[in-house]
Amino acid sequence: MTPMQRLFANLFGGWFQLRQRFPAMLLDDLANAVTVGERGHLGEVRFAVESRLTVRAVLAGVDARTRAQEVFAQLRVWDTEENCGVLIYLLLSEQRIEILADRGIARRVPQAEWDAICQRMRDAFARAEWRAGSLAGIEAVHALLREHFPAGDHPNPDELPDRPVVL
Repeated sequence: MTPMQRLFANLFGGWFQLRQRFPAMLLDDLANAVTVGERGHLGEVRFAVESRLTVRAVLAGVDARTRAQEVFAQLRVWDTEENCGVLIYLLLSEQRIEILADRGIARRVPQAEWDAICQRMRDAFARAEWRAGSLAGIEAVHALLREHFPAGDHPNPDELPDRPVVL
């Protein structure tokens, strides 16, 4: 996307799509998927949807990855005992998906695996399958966390809220 396309997309896109694509019922389903999935591992999953970036952010060169890093910090996804928090971030205006993993899980899972999850979600969203794509993305993250940080005999202490964040 060119800088002009990004500016146009963030000026006029995203905000009207947010409630249509992510209604309250879907947010409830996503929260439930996070809660249930976290029972099988020691990780923490956060899901954040942002309608668009500010004009100031776009002009400053903030892209979806940079914004996801800011949201990762704001939501304190890094603040878990096992250092295995994961953020799934969607920027609707630019149709971008970013998955960021804390250092504990990032050492064990190559970026290509996170990118593959993003691509599967992107493919589902292109077919207007917002619910299915979001739930599949959450489940794929849970699968990686179960593999690398299984709960074992210790239940997950649920260190971060499970409710998706709408920015």
